[in-house]
Amino acid sequence: MRSKALLFDLDGVFYQGETAIPGGEATLRWVSEQGIPHLFLSNTSSRPRQGLVDKLAAMGIHTDVEHLLTPPAAASRWLRTRVRGSVALFVPEATRCEFAGFAVWQEGEEQAAAVVIGDLGEAWDFRRLNTAFRLLMAEPTPLFVALGMTRYWRAPDGLRLDVAPFVVALQHASGVEPVVLGKPAAPFFATAAERLGVQPADCLMVGDDIRGDVQGAQRAGMRALLVRTGKFRPADLEQGITPDGVLDSVADLPAWWRAEAG
Repeated sequence: MRSKALLFDLDGVFYQGETAIPGGEATLRWVSEQGIPHLFLSNTSSRPRQGLVDKLAAMGIHTDVEHLLTPPAAASRWLRTRVRGSVALFVPEATRCEFAGFAVWQEGEEQAAAVVIGDLGEAWDFRRLNTAFRLLMAEPTPLFVALGMTRYWRAPDGLRLDVAPFVVALQHASGVEPVVLGKPAAPFFATAAERLGVQPADCLMVGDDIRGDVQGAQRAGMRALLVRTGKFRPADLEQGITPDGVLDSVADLPAWWRAEAG
C-alpha cells in the first residue's frame, strides 16, 4: 500500500530543544521537490503556530502556518461553534493569541463556559491546578478541552511531564470527560487528512512517540514510522505497538520511501 501524503511530528523529529536534528532540512526539501502533500502535526501548546514557523526558519527549515496543525488552532476552531461565555485558558501566555476573539475568563470569576488545558510546564502549581478543578466542578459543567494527550517530552535536561498527566488528574478529580484536540485522538489525525484532501489510509505519519504518533495514527487508519530520535527509547518497541517501519532519523525517510516504491 503506497502512501500519498506525509504527516510529521516536529519536536524529536526535526529538532530537539533548540537544536536541529541533522538531515531534517534536506528531507523536507526532498518532500517539496517530490510534490508530496504534507503537514506538521505538533502537540506543542507552548508556542503559537507562527512561533513554530520562526523556530524552524532559524534552523534552516522553511514552512508556513498553513502547513501546521496544532491543538490550540484546532481547539479555537472547535470552540467557536460551541461555546457561549468565557474561556479559561490554562496555556502559556504566547499561545493565547490562537484564542483571539474569545471572552477570556479572569481570576476570581466562579464560572467559565470552557476550560482549556495545555502544557504549562513548571508554571503548574497546586493553586493553578485547583483553580481549574473548581471551574470544572461548577454548575453548569463547562466544556473540558485538552490540547493533546502527550505524556512527556525530552527537554535538554531530560524527560519532562507534558499535558496528559494534568488532564488525567483533573478528569479523575472532577469526573468530567475531556475533549482531546491533539494527538493521539483520532479526530485530530482525521482533520489532518481532510486538510490534505486524502483519506486517512493514504497518510504516513512520522514521529518519535510510540503512542501519541504511531499508535494514534494507526488507530486513525494510517500507517506510521517511528524514528530513533527525540523521546525514542528501545523499550518503545516492546510495548505491543508495531510501527510500519523504524528509521534512525527523519533523514532516512527518502530512502525508505523509494524502497517502498520498489
